Amino acid sequence: MKMSVLWDTHGKMLSDMKKIEIFFGLLRIPVDFGMTILAFLAAYKLRQNTELIPGLTFPIDQHSFLSLHDYLTLAVFASLALVVIFAINHMYRFKRRQRLANEIIQVGFLSAAWLMLIITYYFVTREFFFSRLVLGYAWILTTLFVALGRIAIRLAQRSLAKAGMGRRRILFIGANPITQRIANSLRRNPAYHLIGYLTPRKQKGNLHKLKYLGILKELETIVKKKRIEEIIQTESNLTEAQSSIIIDFCREHHIQYHFVPDVLQMHRTQVDVFHMSGLPILSLRTTSLEGWGKVIKRIVDVITSTILLIILAPLFLFVSIAIKLDSKGPILFTRKDDGSRVMRVGHCGKPIPFYKFRSMKNKTDSLRYTKLADKSHRKNSPLVKIKNDPRVTTVGKFIRRWSIDELPQLWSVFIGDLSLVGPRAHLPEEVAKYKKHHKFVLSIKPGITGLAQVSGRSDLDFEEEVRLDTYYIENWSLLLDLKILFRTLFVVIDGKGAD
Repeated sequence: MKMSVLWDTHGKMLSDMKKIEIFFGLLRIPVDFGMTILAFLAAYKLRQNTELIPGLTFPIDQHSFLSLHDYLTLAVFASLALVVIFAINHMYRFKRRQRLANEIIQVGFLSAAWLMLIITYYFVTREFFFSRLVLGYAWILTTLFVALGRIAIRLAQRSLAKAGMGRRRILFIGANPITQRIANSLRRNPAYHLIGYLTPRKQKGNLHKLKYLGILKELETIVKKKRIEEIIQTESNLTEAQSSIIIDFCREHHIQYHFVPDVLQMHRTQVDVFHMSGLPILSLRTTSLEGWGKVIKRIVDVITSTILLIILAPLFLFVSIAIKLDSKGPILFTRKDDGSRVMRVGHCGKPIPFYKFRSMKNKTDSLRYTKLADKSHRKNSPLVKIKNDPRVTTVGKFIRRWSIDELPQLWSVFIGDLSLVGPRAHLPEEVAKYKKHHKFVLSIKPGITGLAQVSGRSDLDFEEEVRLDTYYIENWSLLLDLKILFRTLFVVIDGKGAD
C-alpha cells in the first residue's frame, strides 16, 4: 500500500508535468508552420504595393506574377522545408534549456540557411523565382513572425509556471558555491521551484535563500514529503556507494537526476550535457523514450493497433464463439473470482484495466495463490507461473499456444494504457514484491510483447527478464521495436515457453 501511494501521487505529478512539456514542444511545430504561411501571405500583399518605399517604384510583371492559389502551394512547401530544417537542428526538443535570446538567434541563422536552400533549388533547376522582392519580404517576415511565435510560447509557458502549472520541484545535494550559483540561475526562471538542499552530514551550508532540509540519509522521506521531481547533485565528496544509491533511488522513483562532471565516472548510462550559469551539467538520460521518442512510439501504437483491430475482427468473433461453446463463463477475462476488476501495473505504477480472452475455467484465477501455489516454476520470483495448468480449457490451450488470448490488449494499446512493445505488465500483488532495482521497468508503458518475451517467454528467470527490460528502456529505438515485433512472430509460431 505504501508503494502504491508513492506511485499514485508522485507518478501523476510527473505525468502532468511532462504533458505540459510535450504540449508546448508539439505546439512549436504548427506555430512555426503557421507563422511562415502568414509571412508569405504578408509578403505577397506587400509586393502588390509598388511604392512601398517613398520615391522608389517596383513595377509588377502581371504575366509572371503567380496567382494566389499557386503562391499558397509554394508557401506550404517552403514552410514544411523550414520545419524540417528546424527539426534537424533540434528546435523542437521538449525540454528547452536554451535562453530565449539564443533561441531567437538560432531562428535567424536557420531562416537564413532556409533562404539559401530555396535559392539553391531555383539555381539548380534553372527556374526563376517569380519575384525576388517577394522572396526577400518572405524571408524577413518569416524570421520576425517565427521569432514572435516562439516568444509567445515562452510567455505562455512562463504564465503557466507562475500559476503553478508545470513547475519542476528541485532538490540539491550539496552545499557549496556551485549549488548557490545554479540556484541563483534557476531562481530567475519561474519554471523551477527550488525546494532546498541536503548534505552528507548534519552540517548546514552558507547558502542564500535556499532551505536546509536535512542529511542525505533522509533523502527518501524528503522526496516523498516535498514531492521532488529533479535532483541536482553538486557534492563531489560522496563515496561511489553513496552516489550509486542516489542514482538507483532516482531510477526507482522516476526522478530526473543531474550531476556535475566530476561524479560522471561512477555511472554507466547515457548522459545529456547542457550549460547552466556557465557550468557544464550532465543529466542522466535513462531512456530515449522521452520527448520525440515518446511521440513517435505513440503514433506507431495508434496506427498499428487500429489496423490490427480492424483486420482481426473476424478472428475475434470466431474465438468468442469458441470460448462460449467450450466452457461456461465470460468471453473476456476481466474480473477476479471475487468480482473485482482485473488490473495490471502500468507506467509509473499506475493501475490499468487488463483484457484477455478467457483461457481458464471460470472463477479459478485465485487458485494460483492457494491450491496451485506450490506448482509455480518460478520459485525465486514475485511472479506465479504454472506449467501444465489444470485450470486451462481446451480452447484455452489453443489460444494460449498461439498467443491469441493476448489480442484484446490491442484495445489497451489503442487507448494508451499499453504499448505494442515494452516490459511485461505485471499484477499489483506481484509488483508489491519487487525489489528496488525491479521498479525501473515501470518507467515506461508496459507492452503486449517485449525483449524479455521474445528471449524466453515464461521460461526466463525473473532477474534476467528485468535485465532485458532495463536494456530495452535504456537503448530504445524504433528499429529495436520493429526487430522485437518481427521476432515475436517467430516466437508465436514456435510456441515455446507459452504458459
